[in-house]
Amino acid sequence: MKFDVVIVGGGLAGLALAVALKRTRLSIAVVEARSPVAPTGWDARIYAISPANARFLDSMGTWAHLDETRMTPVAAMEIHGDAGGRLDFSAYDAGVAELAWIIEASLMQRELWETARRQGNVTLFCPGVPRTLTFGEDAAALALADGRELRGKLVVAADGADSWTRAAAGIEVKFHPYGQHGVVANFAIERPHRNVACQWFRREGVLAYLPLPDNLISIVWSTPAAHAEELLRLPTKEFCDRVADAGARRFGALTLVTPAAAFPLRHMRAPRTVAPRLALIGDAAHAIHPLSGHGINLGFQDAMVLAETLAACPAHVDCGDLAWLRRHERARKEEVVALQSVTDGLQKLFAPAHGPLPMLRNLGLNLTQRLPIVKDALVRYAMG
Repeated sequence: MKFDVVIVGGGLAGLALAVALKRTRLSIAVVEARSPVAPTGWDARIYAISPANARFLDSMGTWAHLDETRMTPVAAMEIHGDAGGRLDFSAYDAGVAELAWIIEASLMQRELWETARRQGNVTLFCPGVPRTLTFGEDAAALALADGRELRGKLVVAADGADSWTRAAAGIEVKFHPYGQHGVVANFAIERPHRNVACQWFRREGVLAYLPLPDNLISIVWSTPAAHAEELLRLPTKEFCDRVADAGARRFGALTLVTPAAAFPLRHMRAPRTVAPRLALIGDAAHAIHPLSGHGINLGFQDAMVLAETLAACPAHVDCGDLAWLRRHERARKEEVVALQSVTDGLQKLFAPAHGPLPMLRNLGLNLTQRLPIVKDALVRYAMG
């Protein structure tokens, strides 16, 4: 079966690319092992979507179909240091409607999946498990485990940080473990959050509270692996108390709504994100520490820019041509490198340390708090 674009991975970035190409002449295949399902209760995988990416999803017609009762706009954000430092951001002060939107991963994935399923130029291969990938002069050939073979002018790796497609294409990457795990869970809270997100840079890691509807919050606690394992072993009441105390009881007592889970945190950036007949997007191209909340935002921007690059490709130009694909690589490199560098630097800055470093990093927060121009610049950058 022949296609223009074969996307391996039906996660958020891969599906966003497929849907963003709906008005093009390109024929698209999406290969995914499992179709998305609705979780029981609330999804523990929660993302903070920037206004720029909300506009991207809206431009594709996806945003309007998301369930508003399961989304929360962020009106303000509090950032607390580990020695008295504090930094506050406000949508009102910045002159915008919201700083971000807090949304379940499964909610976005299901809507993108349904949109792609109805899309005339998209064919979904699910369940689809890649077996071999070869590259030729005129096309790439992807053989599936069930015997089907897909041929495409371009193959897009959108299958996560441990990308099979990237490895099959011979692109080697180095992971740099942070020695931390991200502990995630959802809680009911005693006092209303009033659409305020909070983040604490603590000696045992970075704790974020993200507001959900109906007086619920989601947390991400990026903490050393041993501490994460300790948290997961705690009885439910003790775990709730530990998380509440770490957040200075900002919203009072916490009641666990979804079981806690943890995942290892790693830094990775592929040495190149395009090759002849190949492009990498999302976590297949880069992995970032969650303290900035920008992981999926980078993935959506990858999808948007690649879609624009492919849509602009003239009919006489092969969409898998390396010279054309390098437009996408150049357009994305600066933002990815900059955000990874800043996030990595912040993680190191707020890692446990003795001496003058704690005082200096908290002084930096307080100094930024007193500089409205700097605060406004940070807000504008984060919003895209």
